[in-house]
Amino acid sequence: MQLVDYLDWDVSNCSVGRAVTLVGQPWVVLVMREVSRGLHRFKDIQDHLGISRSVLTDRLELLLAHGVLERREYREPGQRRRSEYHLTEKGRDLYPAINALREWGDKYLADPEGPSLLVSHHGCGAPVHTRLVCEAGHTVTPEELDRTPGPAARPRVNAA
Repeated sequence: MQLVDYLDWDVSNCSVGRAVTLVGQPWVVLVMREVSRGLHRFKDIQDHLGISRSVLTDRLELLLAHGVLERREYREPGQRRRSEYHLTEKGRDLYPAINALREWGDKYLADPEGPSLLVSHHGCGAPVHTRLVCEAGHTVTPEELDRTPGPAARPRVNAA
């Protein structure tokens, strides 16, 4: 799709825009980072991020409402029932985007001595990378992508 053609299409139902409405909220990606790294308890996430209780509560409720996280109850002996937060399938499907942000940050924003975290495959120890790959297995660049209107595409209505 050429730029001129693209300008003729409505973007109000764009999946990127909808995703950013959720994950672009302050703290959401960092909460996801913490949960994906194994911090599941409210207090652990709060302490590690230095986030206020009310903001963390709001973000966890948002992620629960969108089905990105699930709440699991636990109880320490002699204590009241509490909740842990775990990634759902929907949350695990978001992880490549978080990993891509980490890789970009490692490449362009890390300290001079290097990144603060190295991510490798538990099974073989090789570094993990996020790449664009077509269903035929080819690694592609953004310049190699064709974009065509999908089934929900709508022509843009020009405001007069």
